[in-house]
Amino acid sequence: MKRVGVIGGGQLAWMMGDAAKKLGVELVVQTPSINDPAVSISVDNIFASVDDAHATAELAKKCDVITFENEFVDIQALSKLVQQGVCFRPQLEALTPLLDKYHQRCYLRDLGLPVPRFVALDLAFADDATFNQLGFPLVLKTRRHGYDGQGTFIIKGIKSLKQKLELHNINESQNIFLLEEYIPFERELAVIAARSFRGEVVIYPVVETQQEEQVCRRVIAPADISLNVAVEIEKIARTLLNSLQSVGIFGIELFLTADDKVLVNEVAPRTHNSGHFSIDACVTSQFEQHLRAVCGMELGNTAMICPSAVMVNLLGYEISQSDYMSKRQQIEQIPQARVHWYGKSESRPGRKLGHVTVLLDNHNQEQGMLAIARNIESIWYPN
Repeated sequence: MKRVGVIGGGQLAWMMGDAAKKLGVELVVQTPSINDPAVSISVDNIFASVDDAHATAELAKKCDVITFENEFVDIQALSKLVQQGVCFRPQLEALTPLLDKYHQRCYLRDLGLPVPRFVALDLAFADDATFNQLGFPLVLKTRRHGYDGQGTFIIKGIKSLKQKLELHNINESQNIFLLEEYIPFERELAVIAARSFRGEVVIYPVVETQQEEQVCRRVIAPADISLNVAVEIEKIARTLLNSLQSVGIFGIELFLTADDKVLVNEVAPRTHNSGHFSIDACVTSQFEQHLRAVCGMELGNTAMICPSAVMVNLLGYEISQSDYMSKRQQIEQIPQARVHWYGKSESRPGRKLGHVTVLLDNHNQEQGMLAIARNIESIWYPN
């Protein structure tokens, strides 16, 4: 398969560009705006919303297989295209149990994978006992379309929970929230794993992700964890991908508690921010790996080419149309730093504008990596 349709035209699709050239693959992108990052690297484009199945039907005419940059799609509408012979990878059956976070939680639980305690928030039947059964603080999440901290709230009591629901004008007919127990984790971890259509599974080194306001700020690769924890996470990844019979890259976010207990936080059926370090620090990037899987090629080597690496997201902190060239040039002066700029036309607070990966010669010296990360952030952020 040499022509891949990509639903979504953001930075994740854009970062497939170099991998596609390397593999001799052409990308055709379905995305709403001519200014979206992936438009610049595609051979053709369908300008439409990512959940526009009619546009996806046109996309299918231009390519051999279709994959996803994000999960904001209409599975029911796309199912009609499958009946007409359109090939999606990952398959729609692999996406179906994951797109709604409550359904995802149920799927993981039923697989026997460790997850936080959770309940669907059905306001028609909810009472104070429902809210109290998980204890406070607890986590309130939207079941669909939440990402980068959007739709995730830490709730400290019943009063603040009810205020949050009133703020969102939620009525009893809308069952759109999930309640989870709050996990006092020691670290947040993530792992990228890929599965080929032949059933081969490869797994990248487990990384530590450091979040602020539920948005990833830094990734440390590899994570400083015990062998037992690493083995358990690998088993979780294999169990999940083989159960789904998925094809392509998956990102799995996890919590690690103080007593080395692992819990699955969320699963993303696509390339993932926690895997960006692989572009510079691994033999095969997550983006090349995804295309290899989708196109039916042999999967690549996931090993790191350096002892350790740190990745720092460059997040917007103002509303601006600046390209921040001076700051990017300063960051590029840091030894072994690679700056990836997504070419977005507008900055706004919290928006991912680019990332920086620094390759390190020393194995996982966390203090050194954090010092590098803080240096990058001191250049990037005005305060």
